[in-house]
Amino acid sequence: MGRDSLPSLTTARLILRQWRGADLPAFAALNADTDVMEFMDHPLERDASDALARRIRDRIEDTGYGLFAVEVPGVAPFIGFTGLAVPTFEAAFIPCVEIGWRLARAFWGFGYATEAATAVLAFAFSTLRLPEIVSFTTAGNLRSRAVMARLGMTRDPADDFDHPVLPEDHPLRLHVLYRRSAQKPFARLGL
Repeated sequence: MGRDSLPSLTTARLILRQWRGADLPAFAALNADTDVMEFMDHPLERDASDALARRIRDRIEDTGYGLFAVEVPGVAPFIGFTGLAVPTFEAAFIPCVEIGWRLARAFWGFGYATEAATAVLAFAFSTLRLPEIVSFTTAGNLRSRAVMARLGMTRDPADDFDHPVLPEDHPLRLHVLYRRSAQKPFARLGL
């Protein structure tokens, strides 16, 4: 897929776009922030952050979708990412497509994650014609779980799982799974 044909999404306040080289320093700072990475296994060093950005860009170029860079025009050229990913570990609900987000701490509390994820859900269901989207996080990540609820995603405690990538005694191992079907109306989200 050529770079010119790759999608971008626009909301009332945001642009979800393809990644640029200029995004890498801000992405590295975000990935090194212990508040941002509180519910991840560990913060990332610069090399690991750059490698992650390369994998994200490659995925979008290969498939036409992935984790979009998020920009707030006139405010910040890069605040993090929101988009779609395909988990590669083994679990009862896989294969699936996951929606996820990671925003810089300075941009929490403004509704940007929900706004960006709403646009990504609409893209997933209307353009990609995906039947279902999931999202998951560690049980204690109440901020992300609140976003999932605002997106109209629902949780069945029977779907909760121990993340197989984390050791058995890891405090973040227990994860909760949320789902949203393409058949669920978007009226609540204003779409």
